[in-house]
Amino acid sequence: MSDAPEPSGGEPVRHGPGWRTARWFDDRLHASDFARRSLDKIFPDHWSFMLGEIAMYSFVVLLVTGLYLTFFYVPSLSPVIYHGSYAPLRGLSMSQAYESTINLSFQVRAGLVMRQMHHWAAIVFIGAMVVHLARVFFTGAFRRPRELNWVVGVSMLILGLVNGFAGYSLPDDLLSGTGLRIMYSILESIPIGGTWLAFLIFGGPYPSQDIISRLYVIHILIVPALIALLLGSHLAIMWHQKHTQFAGRGRTETNVVGVPMWPTFAAKSVGFMFMIAGVIAALGGLAQINPVWLYGPYQPYQVSSASQPDWYMGWLEGALRIFPNWEVHAFGHSIGNVFFPAVLLPGITFGLLFTWPWLEARFTKDRDTHHILDRPRNAPVRTAMGVAAIIFYSVLFAAGGTDIIATTVNASENSIVWFLRGAVFVLPVLGGYIAYRLCNELAAASAGRRRAPGVIVRGPGGGYEEAGPAAEPPAATGTGGD
Repeated sequence: MSDAPEPSGGEPVRHGPGWRTARWFDDRLHASDFARRSLDKIFPDHWSFMLGEIAMYSFVVLLVTGLYLTFFYVPSLSPVIYHGSYAPLRGLSMSQAYESTINLSFQVRAGLVMRQMHHWAAIVFIGAMVVHLARVFFTGAFRRPRELNWVVGVSMLILGLVNGFAGYSLPDDLLSGTGLRIMYSILESIPIGGTWLAFLIFGGPYPSQDIISRLYVIHILIVPALIALLLGSHLAIMWHQKHTQFAGRGRTETNVVGVPMWPTFAAKSVGFMFMIAGVIAALGGLAQINPVWLYGPYQPYQVSSASQPDWYMGWLEGALRIFPNWEVHAFGHSIGNVFFPAVLLPGITFGLLFTWPWLEARFTKDRDTHHILDRPRNAPVRTAMGVAAIIFYSVLFAAGGTDIIATTVNASENSIVWFLRGAVFVLPVLGGYIAYRLCNELAAASAGRRRAPGVIVRGPGGGYEEAGPAAEPPAATGTGGD
């Protein structure tokens, strides 16, 4: 028979070694108040807010699968003769990096699935960040006080691109080696310090024996640590400033309408994480990606036909393909045509992204604090510029496959290049103008200011003409009695 006091009124039993240990820590850390406030945190419920979660949980999948791959990958360009299980490559000379990638694909249990999951997770990670960035842009979620979080998000996108390229280059196959050769040329195109920068990164003239080992350290250690740090900062800032929300009944600039962190939001978020991991696992097991055994080992004097990078580098590839062969010679230095599409264009792109919150605030004179999101129709200039930018980079993305387009439509690749050179300027302007007009029409319609539609009548002679705006129906009159 126990002498312990019975709980009354449904109160939790607050005694025993576990409770005393918890109280000991809480007396010193005062964590219970923070935990209570955190668990009661309210999160708005909208499907577009899940885009950031897709990126975050894809990053988790990247870390888990990447950890598995590090046990089997060998970051070395030392030559070996292949004697593995893949017959078409037996007897070929290749690097240890390429050999370990082939062995990982065919001889390590679940190696190919993990490789493909890792690759798909990287594609989903960057794609989700791009779409999430677009959602933040079009809804004005970057405005005061969230300018810093916007900068953190853009920085994560840049690091994701860098790490994606670094990981894509590690197998040392013919396709990834071609990408490294292009990157070396891009670095050399930078005026004055380009040659030294290329030597510093590659460790010598191309092809360097050090580049794979250096990319390996960048890929598995430096950039993931920076992304994790920025991701933690991103979440901490969002937590402190509270989440934005769309306008609606009961929603103001001073409150948040949604569900509490615990248990509702936590349960949904954990379930969503397993859904994302399941989809990526299904892609890794069912959808082949980057079959490096078909490309063969990299040789500096070889380039495979129809070489295409991962989608997030497609716009850069397209810019390189359609930019004219212009060179600048001044003050004893030459600036080659590679510099403009591969260095200047990305610099302008990310420079505008970094500074956009302050540029918009300067031109709109809007420096107020905002917690309610815009509808894109209510910011027609911003929406038009965003649509124009999307079309611009979509055309560049299409230009990255000019050879494939030419083969598919049976046309001259030179003609397609010239068409895209014009389209990259004309289509963004046209798309932006259409978006601007649509936003104004939709905003006017929602405010009840839309012009009444005209009435088209057929005349006695058989022609049609506009008879003016439609007449409003007569208002009902009466006292309401029977």
